[in-house]
Formats: sequence, structure tokens, C-alpha cells
Amino acid sequence: MPKAIVTGGNGLIGKVLCQQLVEQGWKVASFDTSDNVKGVESVCCDVGSETSVKHGFAALGWQKLDLLINCAGKTNYSKKSLPEQSYKDWQDVINTNLNGTFLMSREAVKHMQSGSNIINITSTRAFMSEPGDFAYGASKGGIVSLTQAMAISLGPHIRVNAIAPGWITDEVDLRKIDHEQHPVGRVGKPLDIFKAVAYLLNADFVTGQVLTVDGGMTKKMIYAE
Repeated sequence: MPKAIVTGGNGLIGKVLCQQLVEQGWKVASFDTSDNVKGVESVCCDVGSETSVKHGFAALGWQKLDLLINCAGKTNYSKKSLPEQSYKDWQDVINTNLNGTFLMSREAVKHMQSGSNIINITSTRAFMSEPGDFAYGASKGGIVSLTQAMAISLGPHIRVNAIAPGWITDEVDLRKIDHEQHPVGRVGKPLDIFKAVAYLLNADFVTGQVLTVDGGMTKKMIYAE
């Protein structure tokens, strides 16, 4: 049975990734600050802490690992100007999103073999921003570059790719315009991200790439009327 670790397994996307992998026959562990993720082995871990990550792997006790999905993330969307931004908020987001991806990957490769995969969840905010989107955008942009560096360093035995989700939600009470502004005609769902994961797992000639899953929004030119 192949083995996978999903960070942020109790989050919107992470929870669906865990469920779908289990249904596909994977043995799955979730690394999350909440250790009550159902249906998988649940490890309480702060991925932004080197000590916590090492303890998490030791507690899990797996000797073999086939897949790591770095999905844990913090957001701090703020309309504050740059001088008003909190350095603590900056550190918190960078620690979880970027440092966590590095720390988890560094530990995971010790248990991986030829044919294993790392998939990093970045964001379309790595390529486009709103005012005040400093820490989150920077962390996700850093993940894009880290993905590229890891792919070159770990190939040919381990493939490393990233997925950049756009607007992903499980809400049902959305406006018509929310769907219509997407070229595909709807807002994204967590399952859309799993479908991208499934593709990358089988795309053995793809590494170091970012697969954008956003319903076409980053390709749409928008002018204020």
C-alpha cells in the first residue's frame, strides 16, 4: 500500500485530499496542528517548527514514503499599507507556508525512494496580488521557486511539482457573478485540486512545474469600467 503525508489535513483542501487518497487505496497521515483528522493517521505538528516536524516524523514511525503534499497554509489578507504591516504576522505566514514546505520536504526525502513525489500547494497569488497582500503572496511565490529548486536537486528519482489553486470553496451560497467571472463558468471546489494531484502522480515526464487550477481566471484581462 503506497503511503502519503498531507500537511494541513484538517483544512478545506487538505481534508479532501486525505479522503480521496484513502479512497484510492493510499495509507495517509495528516500533519496538522489539529490532530483529529478522521480516517487517517493524525499527527499533531506545527510544520513551521523544525523540532515539531522532526518529532512528527518520529511519532509516525514510517520508514517508507511515496508522496508528500505540502498543503498547510496561513493567510493574512490585509488592506494595511506596508508601514502598518506587522512583522509578527509576516513571520507567522512565512514560517507555515514557506518554511513549513522546506522543513517537511527535507525530512520526507529521507524516507523516499525512486518514483516518489512531492506536490506543493502554492496559489495564484504567487503571480497576481491585491493591495496589502505581502506575506501570503511572498510565501507562495517562494514555494514556486522552491519547487523548481527541489525538482532539479532531487531528480531523476523524486519528482517535485506544485499546484496553484485559484478561488476554491465548499460554500454553496455564492452569487451568480462569482461563477460567471470564471471562464469555465464556476468557482473551484476542493475536488478540483485532487484531480490535479491525480494527474501529477501519473505524469512521469513532468517535474518542476506549476499547474494552475483556477478556472482560467489568471488568463482573464480585467479593466475597471
